Amino acid sequence: MSVKNENITRVGGQAVIEGVMMRCGSTIATAVRRKSGEIEAKVEKIVPWAKRNFLLDLPIIRGALNLIEMLSVGMATLNWSADIAMQDDAESRGVTDYKKSKTWPTMLLSFVIGVGLFVFLPLFIARLFGLEREAFLFNLVAGTVRMAIFMVYLISISFLPDVKRLFKYHGAEHKSIFAFENGDALSVENAQRYLTFHPRCGTSFLLIVAVVSILFFAVADSIIAGLLGFIPGIFLRFLIHLALWPLLAGLCYEVLKISAALSERYRWARFAVWPGLLMQRISTSEPSDDMVEVALFALKSAVGGEGIIPKEPCDVNR
Repeated sequence: MSVKNENITRVGGQAVIEGVMMRCGSTIATAVRRKSGEIEAKVEKIVPWAKRNFLLDLPIIRGALNLIEMLSVGMATLNWSADIAMQDDAESRGVTDYKKSKTWPTMLLSFVIGVGLFVFLPLFIARLFGLEREAFLFNLVAGTVRMAIFMVYLISISFLPDVKRLFKYHGAEHKSIFAFENGDALSVENAQRYLTFHPRCGTSFLLIVAVVSILFFAVADSIIAGLLGFIPGIFLRFLIHLALWPLLAGLCYEVLKISAALSERYRWARFAVWPGLLMQRISTSEPSDDMVEVALFALKSAVGGEGIIPKEPCDVNR
């Protein structure tokens, strides 16, 4: 029997290599499927940065900190899942001595490339239109270019076999969280009844960032130009925008929380999350039962067992 509990605070998570990471409060649980068919899990306890001081839990500040923290946690869990995958691969080839994967350099390089593609390049292209003095139009063009780059990137990687499997685990994560939030018994059968699209998904967050950034940077550019007394050049504007991204992320975090909450309560508010749900048709896929089983294993480990109510309040939003 399904009994939706409106007081259950949300659980967050992400797909990793052959598995899923779930987070509930201070508990982070990651489960992966080994080549042997067994599920291996790792459970950690952390103190969320936003909970270490009441000032850090203020709106916008908590969102910026949450983003940085989840990027750190996400990279660590992805690195762990990569190590498991490499171990399985080595064992299948009869190799007993293998080097653990070092994904940090790759992720750092990816971060630099991402900054170039999603921050600098849109500004550079907007500059080619000669709109430096028109703050809103300049950022409208930059925001449109940023969204176009993101869509092309997302569609392109969706054809890669490994990414296809990652997107299936992404769908398994969402289905499991839906079952949890609706008070269902955490079984594969129950979870498979749900869609793979979730209103608090990181894909929706990125879309919100792209839209909000247009107005945010238009206002910021106008204020900064007034303070400086001149229109910043492309490189100075790039550095200013880069420095303001944590603040933008914190603002978008609050927008995502509000829009997701309203969409669950009011039908008229669902238009706010609809574009993000549409994009998840690319970033999520229907998972197999064994993938959902892995996601549920991680979820149960994060919330403290088979029950629906976690042992401690979860306070995680994507």
